[in-house]
Amino acid sequence: MDLRLPRPRFPVPRGPRRLLAAAAAVAVLAGVGTWSAAAASDDAPAVHRSDRMIDTGGARIDTSYFTAGDPDTKRPAVLIGHGFGGSKNDVRAQAEDLAKDGYAVLTWSARSFGKSTGKIGLNDPKGEVADASKLIDWLAARPEVRLDKKGDPRVGMTGASYAGAVSLLTAGYDRRVDAIAPQITYWNLADALFPDGVFKKLWAGLFINTGGGCDRFEQKLCAMYERVAEAGKPDAAARDLLTERSPVAVADRIKVPTFLAQGQTDSLFPLTQGDAIAKGIRANHAPVSVDWIAGGHDGGDRETGRVEGRVNDWFDRYLKDDKNADTGPAFRITRTGGLDSTNGAARTRGASGDVYPGLESGRHPVHLRGREQSFDNPAGANPPAISGLPGVGGGRLSQFASLGVGVSVDFPRQHARFDSAPLRKDLRITGTPTVRAHVKSTSGDAVLFTKVYDVGPDGKQQVLPSQLVSPVRVADAGQGKDVELRMPAVDHKVQKGHRLRLVVASTDLGFASPAKPAKYTVSLKGDLQVPTAPGVETAAAPLPSWVWWLPATGAVLALGLLVTARRRTSAPAPDPDLAEVPLRITDLSKRYARSSDRYAVKDVSFTVEKGQVLGLLGPNGAGKTTTLRMLMGLIRPDAGEIRVFGQAIRPGAPVLSRVGAFVEGAGFLPHLSGRENLELYWKATGRPAGDAHLEEALDIAGLGDALARAVRTYSQGMRQRLAIAQAMLGLPDLLILDEPTNGLDPPQIREMREVMIRYARGGRTVIVSSHLLAEVEQSCTHLVVMDRGRLVQAGPVADIIGSGDTLLVGLAAEIPDPLVEKVAALPGVASAVRADDGLLVRLDGTEQASAVRLLPELVRLDVPVESMGPHRRLEDAFLTLIGGTA
Repeated sequence: MDLRLPRPRFPVPRGPRRLLAAAAAVAVLAGVGTWSAAAASDDAPAVHRSDRMIDTGGARIDTSYFTAGDPDTKRPAVLIGHGFGGSKNDVRAQAEDLAKDGYAVLTWSARSFGKSTGKIGLNDPKGEVADASKLIDWLAARPEVRLDKKGDPRVGMTGASYAGAVSLLTAGYDRRVDAIAPQITYWNLADALFPDGVFKKLWAGLFINTGGGCDRFEQKLCAMYERVAEAGKPDAAARDLLTERSPVAVADRIKVPTFLAQGQTDSLFPLTQGDAIAKGIRANHAPVSVDWIAGGHDGGDRETGRVEGRVNDWFDRYLKDDKNADTGPAFRITRTGGLDSTNGAARTRGASGDVYPGLESGRHPVHLRGREQSFDNPAGANPPAISGLPGVGGGRLSQFASLGVGVSVDFPRQHARFDSAPLRKDLRITGTPTVRAHVKSTSGDAVLFTKVYDVGPDGKQQVLPSQLVSPVRVADAGQGKDVELRMPAVDHKVQKGHRLRLVVASTDLGFASPAKPAKYTVSLKGDLQVPTAPGVETAAAPLPSWVWWLPATGAVLALGLLVTARRRTSAPAPDPDLAEVPLRITDLSKRYARSSDRYAVKDVSFTVEKGQVLGLLGPNGAGKTTTLRMLMGLIRPDAGEIRVFGQAIRPGAPVLSRVGAFVEGAGFLPHLSGRENLELYWKATGRPAGDAHLEEALDIAGLGDALARAVRTYSQGMRQRLAIAQAMLGLPDLLILDEPTNGLDPPQIREMREVMIRYARGGRTVIVSSHLLAEVEQSCTHLVVMDRGRLVQAGPVADIIGSGDTLLVGLAAEIPDPLVEKVAALPGVASAVRADDGLLVRLDGTEQASAVRLLPELVRLDVPVESMGPHRRLEDAFLTLIGGTA
């Protein structure tokens, strides 16, 4: 279970602002904390990070500040928060990307998380929200931050879940916020945890557990939780406490441009919460764009790359005032379901509309058959029906559901069921189905759980879209009462010949039901009203994706994420001459920002053949990570082409089923064994079990008996090997590994080297990016060396290491820098750099370039030459190739 949702990450035209006493606050904050050394990311321009503890009065807040490029350039600022239970470290990658794109970015750990002090207040206006305003004060004093006026920086806020709510709240309380981009978050926490008066007990308990226990919370929140948990239902005081700490409390004050991404597989903050956010901010005449993503708090593909791309565009438009920035449609939705006939993968396609449709547009009546039915609420509400497992099972199970596998459990005599006739044509549900019903309870009140299934032609197989259920408390139903039952908001296509099945149950695993036994009676008073969102148009052609759902803290990227790229273009025709070539990159270029003339990658070309283990080398800022991201489809090149087995790389290209990737480690379900994690991972793809080649991947990874143990017992090295085994499932022909030896000790590094060699030995291809030159030298057959975004050299390792154009000049004494520069300027010399053993000199390949010609010149310059000969270490060759940027 992972509450730390997307990195994974609220605003009308700028109006009058409330002037805050920022100057005095900044003067206080300026004397607090110490800066740490700056750190550079892997892509130029170098990103500088500074860490600082900021005293906000009620707590000490741990922050990181990111900038890149010209320090004298004024730039907008962005605040990025983290999900509940996480810390500022979870959003570092997004912060670095925004910094490279020309923003000053501040991340922070909320109260009681990371190194920050204070009690958890669940976004208390006097706690976490006040902290955010103090951080804006601090940004206003930074010389590189653009100001709208004194004490008022041009600033946006983004973040997911807990951070999404603080973005909304801060925009309501602090008029200096100019644009926001919240994701999978809430409008009213009381409605989210107590929907229709029913206690969402599992999610509430997970909140307390993830927060570190009741003692970590403000005392009034702890007391409220214990009181509601004991009673099994919320009281008015509990609702009031959570409502006053929710964005709905300042609904009329949130008047800034808002991009909202809400999850479809989310039993914590479902689409109804996003709908309320959109309507609330639109009522203030602010620009709002809504994106229903495939994932959510219950898992699934969170579409991190695509969503962060939309966030960047949104901020470019409303913080940089870039009128050409593409903020996308008013409404976009990712649609999943069914199988792709070419590769057995789940289909994914986008749809959009010029107007946000809400949850009830285009209602289509569907008649349901079924007489009045009675069923029991069992004593102790046990056994409960199972729709999903909050935080663990919802999205995971929904991946099976999208493939036609029913996984919900409704116990006999504990529910009523109403079926439609077989549909005469396909029906797309987009929003919240509703139906009028008559409810009667022998205990006075009734707690009911409603859901709509998609039932196959045989009448047996049933699928619960997104594994969602809606609760409702019907008060005073002793004599019978007419009510409107609202089903979960979903996007789901029901095929011709299938039926709709409405189930009204007395229990559900995720919620508290009355412990007292009772009998409920339900009858329908009309047709099921199904919203169809007629203004939403689906893309003309489906795009296959591979749904990888294990919790990601940085993860093995199963390249289904490629459907989340920011823009799409038609793919060029396949090149039959390259059908057997794993990778060819031609004239590849990528700029830092659309308006920049500086490049992360410039005119790079190279080819990788079958059976090679290719090392991608370069110093920080060389463009390695940018190149890999383009190869995996996570970002698009500005120019050039990438072809895998002759197919041009585009989001969702079928050839990507032949590619596996491992980036930044992986998250696993800790209570399951290594084998169980991999088996579940593969099942979620919907592809046949035989295609996984599980045993071969495990044999290559070499985990042995450890596969039977729970992953929580694994060492870092074992987790790394399990993650690579996961990337190897299906035995992809091209395997991409980014720093696979991070965090490993020498024996583990040696084992990882053997894993890569064994994998390529079968005729497959491995590309590895690493800073460990000695390991690259021993494990790789070929190298690509990059520097400052350009290709420096490519070829077999032996050629680069042992080429006669690089000489090691042993020195009897050190020589000054001016003399080194004179050597580098000699005819026939391409570069000269210091090494531990003397001077590394690379010859330029001209007629004047030879050891015989060089030696007299060195003597003429009074260089104290002690020895001279070809070098044989990759480290020396690397230093020589990249010169002064080492």
